[in-house]
Amino acid sequence: MKNTRLTTTLATAAVAGLLLAGCSAGDEGDNSKSLKIAVFNGWDEGIAASELWAAILEEKGYDVSLEYADVAPVFSGLSSKDYDVTLDSWLPTIHSAYLEEYKDSIVDLGPWNTEATLTMAVNADSPITSLTELADHADEFGNRIVSIEPGASMIDTIQYDVIPGYGLDDMDFITSSTPAMLTELSTALKNNENIVVTLWQPHWAYAEFDIRNLDDPDGLLGETEAIHSVARVGLDTDKPEVYEWLSNFEMDAQLLHSLENAMFNSGEKIDDYRPIVEQWITENQDYVDGLTA
Repeated sequence: MKNTRLTTTLATAAVAGLLLAGCSAGDEGDNSKSLKIAVFNGWDEGIAASELWAAILEEKGYDVSLEYADVAPVFSGLSSKDYDVTLDSWLPTIHSAYLEEYKDSIVDLGPWNTEATLTMAVNADSPITSLTELADHADEFGNRIVSIEPGASMIDTIQYDVIPGYGLDDMDFITSSTPAMLTELSTALKNNENIVVTLWQPHWAYAEFDIRNLDDPDGLLGETEAIHSVARVGLDTDKPEVYEWLSNFEMDAQLLHSLENAMFNSGEKIDDYRPIVEQWITENQDYVDGLTA
């Protein structure tokens, strides 16, 4: 009886194993069309590019999810293959430490925009034009520099290079979030008040608000950056067409601004960008078709 039971048990286990293997193969087949795009919280150019590609790839039959996280967890997630790709890595400087840390488990797909810069912007009728003047006029700006998320990569540049380099240590450096910063900017402009904020280009704020950048004669904000797509290792083998499309992706500042304006400048809270992105695609169909040609 014991041998009979053992034989029966082994046979049942073998059948179960085959069934599980079949399920796994089926799941793997489904996974071949699933894609997780990691998006940095508060980085509007990355949100716009990611929403655009989500719409394009879903039209091609992919099941795309956008996963929002701060910068460090995104690169860690790419390394562990929790994410497939992110579209908002700034190089050669801003995110270079992450590329070096995870160089064996992530892949740089190259730049899709080469016009990215960190900036500090003021209202266009501000009494100053350069960061060298800000310390002497700090009281006219409420002794405040209004910034974005404390976890953003640019924060270290502002805090450890720009502020001490231009003698701004006595000003309050306020970090909150990108939406909060933009709300403060909008409110100050409506009230005809001076304000200085940390920003970057390309960004739709330059089309929406009457602002200008402060000169940075010492170059402490860094040189012009390029925005790269970065993928997990293996994307080229299991999703080769996606890898190729994203490697060839290019979008200039004018096109990016138009997409960002459509998405972020309605004056209303938007919970679903897809209808806006789809409308933008129809208005820029030739460009979009060329991305996957």
